[in-house]
Amino acid sequence: MENQGETPGYSIDTAVTEPSPHAHPDGGLQAWLVCAGGLVGTCATFGLVNAWGVFQAFYTEDILLGTSPSTIAWIGSVQYALVFLPGLIMGRVFDLGYTKMPLIIASALLVAATFLTAQCKEYWQFLLCQGIATGLACGCIFGIVIGTPSHWFKRRLGLALSITAVGSSVGGTVYPIMVKNLMSEVGFQWTMRILGFLELVLCIFTRQTIERRLPPRVSAGPFVNLAVLKSLSFTLYCVSSFTLFLGLYTVLTYIDVSAVGAGVPDSLAFYLVAIANACSAVGRITGGILSDRAGPLNIMIPFLVLAGIMTYIWPFVTTTGGYIAIAVVYGFASSGVFVGIMTSPAVRMGDMHDVGSRVGISMTITALGAVAGPPISGALNAAGGTFKYTGIFAGASQRGNPKLHFVDVIR
Repeated sequence: MENQGETPGYSIDTAVTEPSPHAHPDGGLQAWLVCAGGLVGTCATFGLVNAWGVFQAFYTEDILLGTSPSTIAWIGSVQYALVFLPGLIMGRVFDLGYTKMPLIIASALLVAATFLTAQCKEYWQFLLCQGIATGLACGCIFGIVIGTPSHWFKRRLGLALSITAVGSSVGGTVYPIMVKNLMSEVGFQWTMRILGFLELVLCIFTRQTIERRLPPRVSAGPFVNLAVLKSLSFTLYCVSSFTLFLGLYTVLTYIDVSAVGAGVPDSLAFYLVAIANACSAVGRITGGILSDRAGPLNIMIPFLVLAGIMTYIWPFVTTTGGYIAIAVVYGFASSGVFVGIMTSPAVRMGDMHDVGSRVGISMTITALGAVAGPPISGALNAAGGTFKYTGIFAGASQRGNPKLHFVDVIR
């Protein structure tokens, strides 16, 4: 049964005790506190994952010297994948009304994994602690906080989601600078311990501010609701996200290493990821505001094309100024505009009581591309002895993405 005058795509099941979507406050103290909690939560999780590039460069040149960059990249790829992969379960957990306890458990795992990373010396230890444990904890937290704004915002949902996503840009900017300077001052072990204490504070704030508004869905159906894939538009969106993420994080993973190889001073190369993430914060707010006016896919498409072009150009850049330009434009367009509103279409493609399941399934499919992309790029670099083939592969996965064939009717 649908309410008269309701936005297409939103229908309310009379068996579910749920306020009308028109009752979304779209503002107020509690709603903005939810956005603040989401921002801090993504800073502690996705922000840390976005800083992987500085760890990739450090491990390649120090602790894991002699291990191929492609092999080391698997640590970061597992992290990226596990930020999205638990969404399949956490989305359903969210729909069933659980938020506080999952946040407490995942936060404890994240802090413990960070402290344990400080003690790692072998590759398998880093893969287990920094790759699997950290990624899994981040994914569980992210899966809860990313669905919450949809309970509080409708007309300004794009802005709310982009504010939440800004946290990963803030973390991705601060963490590389912090790690770079702390490693030279106190060493790797104490650097990770300091990060652990910081994450503890951020996770406590997130747990205290993230609140649901709508009641949980009462359903006797399967725990993983694959029925949402019956929607052709939603399924196509998930497939396009998979192909996109095969190349999305390639530049952020290897830009530091490639810059050093091109003669960029080490003192600057380590800051390229931070520069990209700082620019992505501006892109996320911009994308959120524009998506509420023109529709998320209409905003994504031109910026994905721009990101693909920058990925093609990146391996051919040989100057410091060129690398800074790539970091600025790519950070704004791809890690900024796109990532800031990437969950918005999935949120809008169905009923609000199923929002966790839709976002979770789309994140899980996306994870498969995130885990495979950087190692494939690293293998192409190792085989050809250059990042040119890497840039072609990653750029093609973005510019040739099926999203470019969407006609956006989602508002």
